[in-house]
Amino acid sequence: MAVYTDVTAEELADFLSTYNIGEMLSYKGIAEGVENSNYLLHTTAGYFFLTLYEKRVAVNDLPFFLGLMGHLASHGINCPQPVLNKQGEALSRLAGRPAAIIDFLEGAWPRKPNVAHCGGVGQALAQMHLAGADFAMSRANALSVPGWRALFDAAAPRADSVQHGLRALLEIELDHLEKHWPSSLPQGVIHADLFPDNALFLSEKLSGLIDFYFACNDTLAYDVAICLNAWCFESDHSFNVTKARAFLNAYTRERKLSAAEQEALPLLARGAAIRFLLTRLVDWLNVPPGALVKPKDPLEYVRKLRFHQSVTSMSDYGFEHSGFAA
Repeated sequence: MAVYTDVTAEELADFLSTYNIGEMLSYKGIAEGVENSNYLLHTTAGYFFLTLYEKRVAVNDLPFFLGLMGHLASHGINCPQPVLNKQGEALSRLAGRPAAIIDFLEGAWPRKPNVAHCGGVGQALAQMHLAGADFAMSRANALSVPGWRALFDAAAPRADSVQHGLRALLEIELDHLEKHWPSSLPQGVIHADLFPDNALFLSEKLSGLIDFYFACNDTLAYDVAICLNAWCFESDHSFNVTKARAFLNAYTRERKLSAAEQEALPLLARGAAIRFLLTRLVDWLNVPPGALVKPKDPLEYVRKLRFHQSVTSMSDYGFEHSGFAA
């Protein structure tokens, strides 16, 4: 369960008294999520999410995350909006942790994403990229190329204990990405973690994007590449070109991809695979005793990386060139 900080009913009642969202009826910890402590609140005013930000989240980044959610919501993006306390602040403290209350969105994340889900996410991602263009705040991506070498160094000594030859695979790929990573593609605010568990649907209609705690400023097409990895592979790790086509076509109906972005996408997808492979590998190798959160399998991203390394044309991703910018 992703509840690292326990909150007593008395503490929570005192905390809620600083908000105008009624009196507490019930609350329970939420088992999903691995970064923070999350609770579902039920008050006389309705349902809300309470998040206590744990040590892995930098306090100085919280105004960016909360401000971005408010900005996107004001631009018509379906995402949670921070609830302001009686002092007009989105960020408070509870049980010794920075804390915020967020609007509750109806919906459930798709355990087995289909083509319609992929199309809905593609459209929403493009709309988010456009809506974020005039967001005044900025945050560097600590988990982009400059940050990968430190992750590799932390995991390299034991990488081959997870899979034989993994250290060499990572080192060769990282050398290639550092040498060839594009630097002149369109930039903006990206979600950077838009996996299926961060998109809510009512049946097959997207009802909201959630969990913006990796959001940052980076290459927009890199966010597209992250989603190709997260949404367009099957449970056996085979690539589903039909899902990719639906995702990419929906994205480009809202925001065209330039010729340079198209050309760079396979490399960006390799980079996205390396990013999640490395962070998962570090977590896999450093599970604390008695941990309640099971680390995710890093080898899933070895198989995805090898697919992207084999890409020979844009059609491998289901690109329909008539839908893209020249």
